[in-house]
Amino acid sequence: MAIFAKLKAKLFGVKNDKYDQGLKKSRLSFTQKLKALSSKHKIVNQEYFDELEEILISADVGHKMASKIVSEINQEARKRKISQSAEINNIIIDKIFAIYTDEEVVSTKLNFNDKGLTCFLIVGVNGSGKTTTLAKLAYKLKDLGKKPLLVAADTFRAGAVEQLKLWSEKLDVAIQMPIKPQQDPGSVVFQGLEQALKNNYDVVLIDTAGRLENKVNLMQELNKINKIIKQKLGHEPDEVLLVLDATTGQNGIIQAQEFEKIVPVSAIVLTKMDGTAKGGIILAIKEYLDLPVKLVGLGEQATDLEEFDLEQYLYNLTRDLFTGADDE
Repeated sequence: MAIFAKLKAKLFGVKNDKYDQGLKKSRLSFTQKLKALSSKHKIVNQEYFDELEEILISADVGHKMASKIVSEINQEARKRKISQSAEINNIIIDKIFAIYTDEEVVSTKLNFNDKGLTCFLIVGVNGSGKTTTLAKLAYKLKDLGKKPLLVAADTFRAGAVEQLKLWSEKLDVAIQMPIKPQQDPGSVVFQGLEQALKNNYDVVLIDTAGRLENKVNLMQELNKINKIIKQKLGHEPDEVLLVLDATTGQNGIIQAQEFEKIVPVSAIVLTKMDGTAKGGIILAIKEYLDLPVKLVGLGEQATDLEEFDLEQYLYNLTRDLFTGADDE
């Protein structure tokens, strides 16, 4: 049974509006191109596979991953003696699923410390949606019954502290702010952890600077923050979440590779998925970084940060190939 058929049997009629709307641009772009390809090449040949690879690359899947997917599709088609291009679409979904999971269970659950205070360090370049994502995550945790504390340790970017303060007021979530302008970020983190331990908070979410253009200073700053966390809690952050803007495409992969040189990233938060027509970036992240995407931003509202669900992602990215526009 093809993967899409399984997904349809499981998810059809159980509409996830956030994934449906958040992936709409990507779905329309991807499926229109694949339908056009099938119309152009009724019978598969090398030209068909070359153009399929170009479609995947244009969806930000990445050259390496696109080549891998097409190679496996080609092999499967030969093995099953498939010549009709319309029959290839099921194989595309099967291979994307198989390559992403690599026959393993891909965990998208955030790591919480069951012995005490949980600490999430949030990193990413300025403009990636880092501070907004941190606030949305706090809202999500609060909705789950946890008591989160925001720590505004991005003290050098103009407006970063004020932005987080506005979010804290809007969402009614506590915040540790600097007590003076351009205060040392490490000292803000120290004060935040002290407040969290003293007042029995469950989770601390630390906003950090995104000055990737000054890697030496950023590395020193994050190393100092890590040491303070370990000193106060007896362990390193439970998650180091790297926030990437989906609309930046392959540049986001380069940013991630640079951040991995600076800090031990544990997972990716992919923002602005609703703003891109190139939803394949998730596959490129898997190929080039081998880091799990744990959260995706599918809209602008506080409620639009969702746990990454591979099944919902594939179903809502590709369902128009099989169900048509009537199911919109």
